[in-house]
Amino acid sequence: MKVYNTLTRTKEEFVPREDGKVALYTCGPTVYNDIHIGNARTFISFDTIRRYLMWRGYDVTFVQNVTDVDDKIIARAAEEGREASEVAAEYTQAFIDVMRAVGVLDPTTRPHATETIDDMIALIERLIASEHAYEVDGDVYFAVRSFPAYGKLSGRDVDDMRSGARVEVDERKHDPLDFALWKASKPGEPSWPSPWGAGRPGWHIECSAMSEAEFELPFDIHGGGVDLVFPHHENEIAQSEAASGTPMANYWMHGGMLQINSEKMSKSLGNFTLLKDVLTRYPAPVVRLLMLQTHYRSPLDFSDARLDEAQAAYERIVTFVRNATWATAHVGDGEVSGRKAPDDAAKATFTATLDDARAKFIADMDDDFNTAGALGAIFEAVKRGNEYLAAHEGTLDDADGVLLRRAVDEITELLGALGVELSPAETGENNTAADADVEALLAQRQQARADKDWTRADELRDEIEARGYTIEDTAQGARVVRASVAG
Repeated sequence: MKVYNTLTRTKEEFVPREDGKVALYTCGPTVYNDIHIGNARTFISFDTIRRYLMWRGYDVTFVQNVTDVDDKIIARAAEEGREASEVAAEYTQAFIDVMRAVGVLDPTTRPHATETIDDMIALIERLIASEHAYEVDGDVYFAVRSFPAYGKLSGRDVDDMRSGARVEVDERKHDPLDFALWKASKPGEPSWPSPWGAGRPGWHIECSAMSEAEFELPFDIHGGGVDLVFPHHENEIAQSEAASGTPMANYWMHGGMLQINSEKMSKSLGNFTLLKDVLTRYPAPVVRLLMLQTHYRSPLDFSDARLDEAQAAYERIVTFVRNATWATAHVGDGEVSGRKAPDDAAKATFTATLDDARAKFIADMDDDFNTAGALGAIFEAVKRGNEYLAAHEGTLDDADGVLLRRAVDEITELLGALGVELSPAETGENNTAADADVEALLAQRQQARADKDWTRADELRDEIEARGYTIEDTAQGARVVRASVAG
């Protein structure tokens, strides 16, 4: 397995520090608002990476923090006349809810900034003691030039950086590039006691303290969006490595931005769409398919047109699984004149297709989690499966049923490894009480048609459709499927 390491700017063989186990940390949300679809891309990307590692047999410990004290949270609270803690609690739960709705697994642990203040203070004290940080009027700053390797992640040269571009100008600093580890309290803001007076942590120190509290350094993978490379992750490295004398993480992975008209989606630009709003129009598997159709490191163009394409792709998969499941359950039930039963060569060819799909899926995912290629392997199996059904409808035997069952299992397993869960109700994989009722109505309709009672047949059809189903005719007879995926 190979992963692209931002730190070395190369694709490297992935070798975890402990055989069979992976320690993965990603930066979580700053909880002052609902997340937009651009934020969601990073979270879905690393959920997919985590899921695949688990599918490959790794025991993954996944840590994702929550920044629940921050200037943006304080500003939102002031605007609304609420406590910052109230705003943070509301949007923390909103984040958890929408992540679960889009199929993102809960992290192994979810440390909150406000719950790990003591760890941050202890880390800052170590940095001061080793002369990598200094205190001024209750504020504490990291001395960037005390860490010679500063800039190694982003590729920036300290001497070429200009104050005022990405750093706050403060004459009290020893150097304009120095950044805050601890901020002295201001009236009306949340604060905690510290050796330097009441205050609150800077943003960057959070992840350094939390990751060290959760993992022994260096841990395996640190992930996040590419927009975090500088300054956030650069500053994390400086803090953690200056304090510990050891690398922070062995692999640094960063996801590409989601764009609208080739422009980064962000709240500051006002061109954002909330994930929760997208999920009212498209189901979670469709949203995930859209994300997965582009490599996680590449920019992704977002639009309703792209979502519609992903919806169509999802329905192609669901339709095949539904048709194959139906055919498996109705082997030998009907015949179609002029159709030829699949011979041994046809069976062998389709079997090879399934073998190839699995092998290609693994090869692509092992190559820096190339989800676009992996999906291509799945869609090739779907395409060949549809061709197999179309060519041999009404002539299938028990061996074909076994083969089609394998195809369904293979496709659903591979999709599941990416977090794309097919609905059993849509694919016909289960029969609920409601489904049984509809099947009974279908049988009554068939009898009414046989009796030439067309009025009763039409009434039964209308009742079936009112329950959210449509009727399809197949070589094995009529069947009902949920209208949302019919076609």
